[in-house]
Amino acid sequence: MQPSKTCLPDVILLPLDRAKTNRLFSECLALFCRCALPALSLFCSTALAAYGQVRVEMPPAVPDALVFQDGGSIASPKQWPRRRTEILHLLTGQMYGRMPERPPRMRFEVVDADARALSGLASRYQVHIALNGRSDGPHIDLLLYVPNRVRRPAVILGMNFWGNETVDPDPGIRISQRWVESGPNPFLDLSCVHDHRASAACRGIDARRWMLDQILHRGYALATFYRGDLDPDRPDGFDDSIRSQYPQLQQQGDNFATIAAWAWGLSRAMDYLVTDREIDPHRVVVFGWSRLGKAALWAAANDTRFAAAISNESGAGGAKLFHHLSGESIERLNTVFPWWFCNNFRRYNHQDAALPFDQNLALALLAPRPLYIASAIDDANADPRGEFLAAQAVTSVYRFLGFPGTELPLWPAVDHPLLGRVSYHVRSGGHDVTSFDWEQYLRFCDMFLAAPPAHTQNHHPVAVSRSPAHG
Repeated sequence: MQPSKTCLPDVILLPLDRAKTNRLFSECLALFCRCALPALSLFCSTALAAYGQVRVEMPPAVPDALVFQDGGSIASPKQWPRRRTEILHLLTGQMYGRMPERPPRMRFEVVDADARALSGLASRYQVHIALNGRSDGPHIDLLLYVPNRVRRPAVILGMNFWGNETVDPDPGIRISQRWVESGPNPFLDLSCVHDHRASAACRGIDARRWMLDQILHRGYALATFYRGDLDPDRPDGFDDSIRSQYPQLQQQGDNFATIAAWAWGLSRAMDYLVTDREIDPHRVVVFGWSRLGKAALWAAANDTRFAAAISNESGAGGAKLFHHLSGESIERLNTVFPWWFCNNFRRYNHQDAALPFDQNLALALLAPRPLYIASAIDDANADPRGEFLAAQAVTSVYRFLGFPGTELPLWPAVDHPLLGRVSYHVRSGGHDVTSFDWEQYLRFCDMFLAAPPAHTQNHHPVAVSRSPAHG
């Protein structure tokens, strides 16, 4: 085959059915990309990933999770708790902000229990979590489905974007009374929302992103609540946010912010789950997509009761390295969504490449618990390469602690997941949660949170009130 006659370095296209020629093709095309205009870089990397694995260079100056802030290296795994505490303090003070303690007067009330939900597939519970102990005070409305033929299953817990009623058309789900965004939305038809209030027409409009039947048939319970139970996620939303209940945490630069509020709420849901005898509280995996993926990771970083975490395209402030200068920047996060992170984080605007910390440190807080990071090839804002690099960087911590993660030397081909203690995939398509994603997550859960064998005894739930105390 004759070389390409262009002003750029010659590229010889070779057959892709042999490993050696495929690697040579990748190297040649990568050289072409490096020599072409910078605007072609993302296109070339995307094309390479579609054909096979790609080496992605780690950016310089990424902080090392195994080095103390004073410059000393961790000598043994026994020193990890000290380094972990140091990282948690750093990220709390400089990025996420402080969180309140568990509310001492919190109460749980099971307000709905249906043992024959979804044509008998599951038992449905709806739990009112009164955060200050008062039914008319700040609260979380937790929706829980437990498969009827599995004894004490593992649980997938995650927030939803638009209300519990959107995750499944089940007519028994209570419709949220909270403020809901409305108008044009690139991810969902919200024409069912009137004057920022959900209607019965909103039932199941986001069901394809939750795959409830598939989750239940695989033997897992699903728990979810609406993000708006804790924060409406809008510029003027402070008064309607749980943040307003803690004015003492707003007086300094490490103020209680929205991502931390959502993470805090996931821990309050966990507080309930540890009291529920129908599920196994030692096998709860926290899940989140996009901004809610950022919160899920921070929840797992702070709360070691979560057995594992799944990040679906969480991007900047989630699973992406800021040092990889692509996708959303610190300045954009702090300008477009200034309520997400604490005020101290604004001092790092335009300093992504010089940031003294990064998200590989946040991910290290989960070690050695199983971690899944997922990207989408067309999701430029979330920076799939930056998410892969963070996954690659954190595997050193898992290995150091004696828990080898998936070996991640190369960015994998699109739609070819790498499953291990640190799992990763880059899916075809854009910013979304798809059936492909869920199939990988359930395989991951089967590996590390395997459901027990099918059990023939159905549940017999009763609606009861419960206090937060548990033994």
